[in-house]
Amino acid sequence: MTFTWFITGTSSGFGRLLTEQLLTRGDRVAATLRRPEALDDLRAEYGDQLWTARLDVTDTEQVRRVVDDAFQRLGTIDVVVNNAGYGFFASVEEAADEQIQRVIDTNLLGSIHVIRAALPHLRAQRHGRILQVSSAGGQTTYPSFGYYHASKWGIEGFCETVAREIAPFGISLTIVEPGATPTGFGDSLDTAPAMPEYDKTPAGDVRRAKDNGTFPLPNDPRRITGAMIDLVDTTATPLRLPLGPDTYNDVRATLVARLAEHDAHRDLALSVARDEAR
Repeated sequence: MTFTWFITGTSSGFGRLLTEQLLTRGDRVAATLRRPEALDDLRAEYGDQLWTARLDVTDTEQVRRVVDDAFQRLGTIDVVVNNAGYGFFASVEEAADEQIQRVIDTNLLGSIHVIRAALPHLRAQRHGRILQVSSAGGQTTYPSFGYYHASKWGIEGFCETVAREIAPFGISLTIVEPGATPTGFGDSLDTAPAMPEYDKTPAGDVRRAKDNGTFPLPNDPRRITGAMIDLVDTTATPLRLPLGPDTYNDVRATLVARLAEHDAHRDLALSVARDEAR
């Protein structure tokens, strides 16, 4: 059985790998990216199996137009993959206003608008899946990634709500959380001039690890995209799909610590209830 996929951010990284793997196995792909010519080699090899369109997810009107066009031209689209993203690395004080705005516009608002544009079509066809690419940084945190985390924690909260709202229409949503992976993402991270005040802090330690190449990248990018395809091939529809030992271990440690802190405040939390609600 073949599927039709709509994928954002297909010029490189997970988006490009996912597109290649899907075309190889015979699926159709609507691939969107800011520079469509980056997929000329795949278009020459796969012809009508690949549909491409120029898309900057920060352009809300363009998002609506491209999504509508894809559904009109291809008919049913089985899977929508929100993959486009902007990586930004800096401590909170180091960031420029424009960089903060871009990470929110791309990773949070861009993903929101793609989902909103696709939902009327998915509801009309009464089936479909949305894969929202997040990261381990959607549930845990690392120094110097604060604004990236803000966007990923935000989109995870949004998607958790959406998943509950769209289930009655036969549509599922899974948040995919890859860990650190050598896809070129680290090399393309936008950054800001380092402030010497942060040199001897955790933010400075992470910056040095990034700059000298010692930041661990334990995951295989093709295995990650393969796991995403395998998920679609099954009937499983988990809300979250952690991918990578760093994702699993770091997120688990965060959740355990958060639950312990939460439980530590149980008596105080219950004490502020109105008498009739006790």
